[in-house]
Order: sequence, then C-alpha cells, then structure tokens
Amino acid sequence: MESPSRAWPVLRRRSVLRLFAAVPVAAALTTACSSASDEPDPLVALATAAKSDAQLARAIAQAHSGLADAANEVAAARSAHAEAMQREIDRVNPPDPEDPPSVPDVAPPPSPGASDAAAKVLRDALSLAQQKAARLVPGLPTYRAGLVGSISASCASLREVLG
Repeated sequence: MESPSRAWPVLRRRSVLRLFAAVPVAAALTTACSSASDEPDPLVALATAAKSDAQLARAIAQAHSGLADAANEVAAARSAHAEAMQREIDRVNPPDPEDPPSVPDVAPPPSPGASDAAAKVLRDALSLAQQKAARLVPGLPTYRAGLVGSISASCASLREVLG
C-alpha cells in the first residue's frame, strides 16, 4: 500500500519558482498576440472630420469663385489626410472585405451664403481639426504621432492660406 504522501506528486521549490517565472511571460505573449482593442481607433474621428472638411471646402469652392483656389487646396489636402489616416487604421486593424469602411463617407454640407462667412467657417473647421489632432499626439505610438502631428501642422498651414 502506498503512503498518502506518495499519492500526490510533490512540487519542489524549483518547480514552483519556474511556474511563477513563466506566468508573466505567458501573460505577455497572450497580450501581444491580440491586436484588437476594445476602444475605437482615435484616428477614425479625425479621418471622418477630414472627409467632412474636404466636402465643406469643395462646396465653398463651387459657391464662391473668389475662394475657389484656396478652398480647392484645402479640399485636396484634407482628402489626402483622410486617405492617410484610413490607410493607417486599416494597417493596424485590417478590415474584413465584407464590412463597410471604418471611416464613413459624409454628405456635403451647404456652403455659407457670404464669402466672408464661408472663409470663416472653413478656417474654424481647420482650427478645430488642428487642435484635435494636436491633443491626440502625446498619447499615440511614435509612427501614428508623426502622422497626426503632421496633419495638425498641415491644418495650421492651410488656415494661414485662407488668411
């Protein structure tokens, strides 16, 4: 008959230490493998705003010939911003081909009636985009911080183009 102490395997001190040493490694590996985050990608809101700003600039360019050149430049730049952020969003979280795009298309807004009011609305939109992007930069990984920081600087430059 076996003694009760032999019925259960005995964990030696070294085995227990190895087990405890392996726990952080296993946790790190399982965390590193999961790429999905519970929080929405912060670039989605910025990319949606960029699409909206581009649509606004196009509407202003069509309605106000005196602002057309500057507004078309703003539209082209903000469209490029939206595309760059969409590529980054898709790089981090590759989309399912059957899902809609993560950055929705926006309806073109109406252009303000007066030329001065239209320029102010566009400058305000660029200021807001620049501020939102600048606030987001410190919390982003390096590559994304560079992308969003350059978009913030571009919005500030575009605002100056409008006067």
